Amino acid sequence: MTRNLLFPELSKDLRESRTTGVFPYQKIKEYIDKEHIRAETPIDEVQVQPASLDLRLGPVAYRVRASFLPGKHSTVDEKIRDIGMIQIDLSQGAILEKRCVYIIPLVEEMNLPEDVSGKANPKSTTGRLDIFTRLITDYGVEFERVPSGYRGKLYAEVVPRTFTIAAHSGMRLNQIRLIRGTPPLLRESATLGKLHEEEPLVYSSDDTAIITEIRHGLPISIDLRSKEQSETIGYRAKSHAPLIDLSRVNYYDMEEFWEPIKGSQRIILNPDDFYILVSKEKVSIPPDLAGELVAYDPSVGEFRIHYAGFFDPGFGYGLEQGKGTHAVLEVRSHEVPFVIEDGQTVGRLVYERLMEPPEKIYGVGIGSSYQAQGLSLSKQFKRRT
Repeated sequence: MTRNLLFPELSKDLRESRTTGVFPYQKIKEYIDKEHIRAETPIDEVQVQPASLDLRLGPVAYRVRASFLPGKHSTVDEKIRDIGMIQIDLSQGAILEKRCVYIIPLVEEMNLPEDVSGKANPKSTTGRLDIFTRLITDYGVEFERVPSGYRGKLYAEVVPRTFTIAAHSGMRLNQIRLIRGTPPLLRESATLGKLHEEEPLVYSSDDTAIITEIRHGLPISIDLRSKEQSETIGYRAKSHAPLIDLSRVNYYDMEEFWEPIKGSQRIILNPDDFYILVSKEKVSIPPDLAGELVAYDPSVGEFRIHYAGFFDPGFGYGLEQGKGTHAVLEVRSHEVPFVIEDGQTVGRLVYERLMEPPEKIYGVGIGSSYQAQGLSLSKQFKRRT
């Protein structure tokens, strides 16, 4: 197997290639070359991630009266004609108002073989701005899923929930994984426990591998405790903040948009508020696996902890400054106030096998924004030194 020498982490012995699983970087590139993934505007190298493809907004958006799934007998365009309100030109940029629903045709289209399907999720920056984004297909009966053998357009449902945003065509708010066959998620102790013994998947803050009970995935807990009383352990979004232009990087002062939360044993989540918090554990994703944090698990509480729950191969892996990377959590309570306490389990991390290790992995070498993160806001906000 050919491995990219820019990434010495891949020089170690890894598991053999498989006939099913998530596509790695090089397989996605192959599908672009064969026009199983196609676009009128050429797909840029920067869009191709270790195990996913970033999808671009097209030149128009449609504000609609409500979210929808087209169902087995309708296209997305037919639904837009039925419940659409206005058409918006994104080619020069446009404002998307918070709490409004927009449907945006994407640049990329699919022409998949019968044994290949897709699964989408928001990108990390999208989730950290509380932009609710879901993929839709023609005749689709599920959000975020592209059925096996699908041939046609892709659409993004976009709902800015906390901030009004400025967006333009070509921006990348979500990403898609391609999957051959129906490989099982790795979530039970028989499989995850063995992997964790071979190479730890989760660490404590002092870089010690954590011995943990594995049931329906690796448990992830919340970190609300600080070493000093003045230390910030999270952020609560302000209700009436200014507009955020998504094209701006390291630009906005966080004080206009966020209220810092200081160290505490517990937080009462208000269902009207949006929070950025961080996991107590540090996660490591080996190069032949991808991870997904289950966003809503009623067994641990009535709240959602992650919009962008996908972790590319190499996230938190092979770092010089320590082992693993904290997961930043986008948190919303469901309908009623809910108390979370320091160390409380708030979600579970499950894993997917790749068909083979990718020729590039997540990290600073490919411009990844959040490889060595602690508690951090989206890249639009100025970094604190």
